[in-house]
Amino acid sequence: MIKIYQEILNSKIKGEKLLAILVDPDKVSLDSTSNLIQKINESPATHIFVGGSSFEGNYLDELLLVLKSKIKLPILIFPGNFAQISDNADGILFLNLISGRNPEYLIEQQVNAVPFLEKTNLEVLSTGYILIENGKETAVERVSQTKPLSRKNIDYVAQTAKAGEYMGNKLIYLEAGSGAENTVPCAMIKQVSNIINIPLIVGGGIRSKTEIDNAFTAGADLVVIGTAFENNPNFFEE
Repeated sequence: MIKIYQEILNSKIKGEKLLAILVDPDKVSLDSTSNLIQKINESPATHIFVGGSSFEGNYLDELLLVLKSKIKLPILIFPGNFAQISDNADGILFLNLISGRNPEYLIEQQVNAVPFLEKTNLEVLSTGYILIENGKETAVERVSQTKPLSRKNIDYVAQTAKAGEYMGNKLIYLEAGSGAENTVPCAMIKQVSNIINIPLIVGGGIRSKTEIDNAFTAGADLVVIGTAFENNPNFFEE
């Protein structure tokens, strides 16, 4: 069986673009998953991310079981903290908030996650997570108590991404934040894509197919949409 990361890497090598839909458990009830699942199955999504910055892990197992029983795509946990771990997913983005300097999210949360991860069969994908200024405070900023990197300082963001790669991360994730006013600048995506050799994920504030295509053209290997799809399940039909 080919591992999730190897599939992402193979897609990068082939120039095939990937799309993940982020499901925030705080915004989805178990009673309202039928329509969501139908729309996901009708979409061009290649992956499902499940998690949120403020989610405490309640009903995570149940939600993942429902999604996994109806959706035949890889499901990855996108954790806001170490409590968001379940063996009912296929893998987990093991996030390292390298844009911030709060040791809680550089190493402490990761250390606390180990006893839980050791009890699962999850594929662990180490991910250098970089929060980018978007015009308003995001949930990630509030929870992590870290400031995003300036959207104008592209060189520094690129250096941070490359440092994340040197540190051994398998993925780099440029994040503008849920409901961001501004997406990650295409010039930034391009420069980061050019300097790293590992797959690049981009998300936050993407509200249209044009913005998805722009991120792909700039160099994103995988684009994540969440709020736009939550607000409009017919997003891809339009």
